[in-house]
Amino acid sequence: MNPRNFFTELKRRNVYKVAVAYAVVGWLVVQISSTVLPTFHAPEWVVQTLVVLVALGFPIALVIAWAFELTPEGLKRTEDVDITPQKRGKTRAWIYVVAVGAFLSIGLFFLGRYSTGNNVASRPSEVATGSSIPQKSIAVLPFENLSDDKNAAYFADGIQDEILTKLASIADLKVISRTSTAKYKSKPEDLKTVSQQLGVATVLEGSVQKAADKVRVNVQLIDARADSHLWAKSYDREMKDVFAVESEVAQEIADSLQAKLSPAEASTLATAPTKDTAAYDLFLKGEYEERLADSSLKAESFDQAAAWYRQAIARDPNFALAMARLVQNRIQRHWFIEQMSEADLAQLRSVAEQAVALAPNLAQVHVALGQFYYHGYRQYEQALAEFERALQLQPNASSALEYSGYVHRRRGQWERCLDELKRALEGDPRNASIAANFANTYLPLRMWKEAERTARHALEIDPYAADGMRTLLGSIIGGSGDINEAQRVLATFPAENKILVNSNFGDVRAITGDRAYIFVLARDFKAALKVWETAGNSAVDERRRLSARVAIRVLGGDLTGAQAEAEKARELLEERLRELPNDISSMTQLSWVYLALKRNSDATKLSWQAASLLPPEKDVVVGNLLLTGLAEMEARTGATADAIAILRRLLSIPAGGSVAIARLKIDPVWDPIRNDPGFQQLLAGKEHVGP
Repeated sequence: MNPRNFFTELKRRNVYKVAVAYAVVGWLVVQISSTVLPTFHAPEWVVQTLVVLVALGFPIALVIAWAFELTPEGLKRTEDVDITPQKRGKTRAWIYVVAVGAFLSIGLFFLGRYSTGNNVASRPSEVATGSSIPQKSIAVLPFENLSDDKNAAYFADGIQDEILTKLASIADLKVISRTSTAKYKSKPEDLKTVSQQLGVATVLEGSVQKAADKVRVNVQLIDARADSHLWAKSYDREMKDVFAVESEVAQEIADSLQAKLSPAEASTLATAPTKDTAAYDLFLKGEYEERLADSSLKAESFDQAAAWYRQAIARDPNFALAMARLVQNRIQRHWFIEQMSEADLAQLRSVAEQAVALAPNLAQVHVALGQFYYHGYRQYEQALAEFERALQLQPNASSALEYSGYVHRRRGQWERCLDELKRALEGDPRNASIAANFANTYLPLRMWKEAERTARHALEIDPYAADGMRTLLGSIIGGSGDINEAQRVLATFPAENKILVNSNFGDVRAITGDRAYIFVLARDFKAALKVWETAGNSAVDERRRLSARVAIRVLGGDLTGAQAEAEKARELLEERLRELPNDISSMTQLSWVYLALKRNSDATKLSWQAASLLPPEKDVVVGNLLLTGLAEMEARTGATADAIAILRRLLSIPAGGSVAIARLKIDPVWDPIRNDPGFQQLLAGKEHVGP
């Protein structure tokens, strides 16, 4: 065919018109989908697939336009149609526009509908990478310390944290928590990967240089997806103006991302936590030490952070934020290290309430008071009310959402707990602690595969996450009872980590710690004892070390070898209970010491007392652990029927964190009743799975 005739034929058959119509409709569909689908949290591949479909459909539409014509009698080949070119052109163009639009709209509907129905809670890895990145989203990366004094890193961290906190108060923004951004360098080489892992469109990089009473802050806002700069700015100020710098940076970012601010949010951006720069400097030192305490759970780090906070409050008695952080510091130590006295708790409560009175619109003071209610007295309703208020004041406060999840877990509200932890993880996607707790929630439900998968994700974020490893080991011994696999996994974890979770206590696993417990399950009692050859220097460390070794010797049948250590442990633990009669953790430790000393009646009595002080109705997690510990004591002291009755009950409810059929089969703690018909019947039966 002559080229001129070919192009004439293209025009005659209205292929040009179809091409233009297709391009217009295709462009509209892509634009609409890229705007609408993220609203429904559709994965990014949905939009990508639509673009590919539009591209692939273009040549197909042209071929159809060349070959066919729609007539009142139906679809016919062009050569068979006898109508005027004008009518043919109008008909064909409009038909193809409608057809293409309908085809792509249907594809858009079904792709969006069936891709958004997936349950993200069961796939936490997608929470971390993000499925669709909101335009108004930001991560504030760690600020580089350019000061001559390299010990001033705490100050750079503090500037970053305050800017992040101000941004987190803006409901129109998605702001990633500091715990997640702390995993990255000040200036990562691959910002696109950071964007995907954190699920943000933009990142803020910065540096701080402090010298005498002067400070220089450099910041730059970057489109992380394209790795392109949006703006950069430097601030040279006196120290007393550092608060204004933080507010200005936060306001600049909000303006750049076109975030809508309410009057209250605008006020928060402009508000300084204190007017005393010296108090602020002391506070930032406390924050730096507190982060070390939160990751190491060492008593000395908690105490050093508390000392800095107290000095800051001494300089500025109205420093509500410092008060809130002091409350969180002390209550975390109470929960994870050693229980406080009633007098100390009462004093701490007054500090928390004073912080709220001084700054009722500060989200952190409500989180602190909520933690006090939860960790101090397990007053769940009061705690939830404070966390809810914190979220109202700071919509991006993932810690408030996280603790709400923990409260609902203690109340046995499993699905709500999973949902809240999933949402907290979306705001803090690289937080290994939240990820590990998300995984740990599956253990009581005996959802072993889910627990294993999500625990591995937590360990991908942080290979040293003790709670993640504890959950992974629990999923293996509870799900399959495969000791060899558990030992193989354990060998990948730092040998010096005993894998302890001090907030959970009651059964023998909690007393020995998971590393020693895996050796106990393998009946390698020598290796289990070696784990506890040394411990820390504090009284609580020594009590734990001795009681763990005593329990291991009892399980190994070495009562003679246990005598000397049991006597030392008895003195320390009885002294502790004279000081703090309701220290339930010490009660459970002492019950094993009494067992080693052949004081069976005292051992059982103490276990009963511990279980009655904190029943499952008050705390379903620890309550079921304490019931398991009671059953262990009864199995060891001859009360077989009572032990089996408790185990039967625990197998019928979500209590997989301590009782699972696969675990019952291999745990030496049940050796005294292993051949009892009632126990064997339990092993042959079923266990409750799910909420």
